[in-house]
This record gives sequence, structure tokens and C-alpha cells, in this order.
Amino acid sequence: MSLGSRHSRTFSLGNRALFPLDGVPRVTIDAPPAPATNPIPVAGEPPRRPRSEPRLGRFLNNVELVTAILLGVVSVTTAYASFQASLYDGETAKQFSAGQNSQTEAESLYLEANQQYIRDVQLWDQLTELQIEVDNVPAEAATSQLKYDTLMFTSVSDDLNAAILWSADQNAANPAEYTSPFTSEEYQDALFGAWADEDDKSEAAFKAGDAADKSGDSLTLTTVLMAVSLFLLGLAAVARQLRVQLILMSVSIVIYAVSLVLTFSVPFMAWW
Repeated sequence: MSLGSRHSRTFSLGNRALFPLDGVPRVTIDAPPAPATNPIPVAGEPPRRPRSEPRLGRFLNNVELVTAILLGVVSVTTAYASFQASLYDGETAKQFSAGQNSQTEAESLYLEANQQYIRDVQLWDQLTELQIEVDNVPAEAATSQLKYDTLMFTSVSDDLNAAILWSADQNAANPAEYTSPFTSEEYQDALFGAWADEDDKSEAAFKAGDAADKSGDSLTLTTVLMAVSLFLLGLAAVARQLRVQLILMSVSIVIYAVSLVLTFSVPFMAWW
């Protein structure tokens, strides 16, 4: 069968020989399949988010950086609280030492004033006996008066003399009731005033020491809380799961916030 052309119809079965109609066998090889091509993305279309990536913003995508910043902030605050706690501990020791010294001095002043008080009482009793002899024993009046004047001149202090004059005025104004010179407030202040001032100074120092000790204890507690916060942040830094990191960071921030409030509730103490 002639088709009027060099080309003749053939029948092909895979890579088998072809038998055209003109009787001349020919061999053909099928071409390999074309490789698959990826679709060309359309210009301006944003890349698609993989299914494994969480729907979080930039903040949560930089958890490691945020954790590192929090570690630095908590570390600096912990150092500040620890330094202030050491200053308060030093102030506590200083105030307790000053209070103890003042207490020792106050006890010494009290013993000295009490001894003077006992001597004045004994002297007043002796003067009273001499005054009775002057008034009631005429034979010894001159001698008793001389002793009375001598004791008043050599042994009676200005404070006791003022108290004796005050007592005489009170007894003259109210003869029915005896007023001792030792009940004079001026005399008591002159005799025991130094002891009272030193005792008040000692008490104030002990109170200041107690207050400093409480502040130091509060700051020590904050350093413990901040250490716990640092521990949780350290765990968050090495954790692999984002959810675990966020939970650890949240708990750490809450603890740090509480410790921060406690820290700044304590008055700042200068170290200079």
C-alpha cells in the first residue's frame, strides 16, 4: 500500500520492533518521562507557614533572647539585694554594739548617782539630828550648830542645798505634810539625768539595730526568691519545648515580681 510519501504508518509495542506497512522493520525507544517541576510561586504572594510552626509573634519566636535578658536583669537585682542585705547586717552589728556600750555607760552612771544619793540621804539624816540638837539641847547647841554649818559648807552639794531650800519652803507652806528634799524633781534630774539620757540612747540604738536586722532579713528573703527565679529561668533556657519554656518563664517572672516589691519596700542604705 503506497501513501505517496516517505512516511509510512507503523505499529509500536513498547521497545519492540516496528513493522511498517512497507515491510521494513524499524526500532524506536520511548523517551523517559519528563521530571516533575515545582509550581512557580506567584510574585507578591507571602510564603506559607509550615504546619509545625506555632502561631506566635516575634516575642515568642525569640524566647532564648528574652530568657537571657531576664537572667541578666534578675542577676543584677539579686546582686543589689544581697549588697543591701550585707549593709543592713553591718548596720545591725553597729547599732547593737553602740547600744551595748551605752547600756554599760548608763549602768556606770546609775551606780555613781545612786551612791551619791545614798551619801546625800545619810548626810541629810545627820544634818537633821544636828538641827534637833540645836533646837532642843541648849548645852550642845553651839557645838551642834558648828557641826551643822561645817557639814553644810563642806559636804552638801549645790543640788542638795537647792533641794533642802525647796523642801523648807514646801514644809513652811504645808506644815501638815512633810516634804523630803529628795522628792525634788530638779534634784532627781541633776542626779540621775545623765543616766536617763544614756539609757534612752542605749534603747534607741537597740531599736535601730532591731529595725536594721528586720530589713536585712527581708532582703535575705528576696535573694532567696530571686535565686529560685534564676533557677527557673535557667531551666527555661535549656528546655526544648516552647510550652515548657513559657510556663517556667511565667512562674519565674511572678516570683521575681514578688521579690522585687519586697526589695524596694526596704529603704535604700547608702554605702558612702
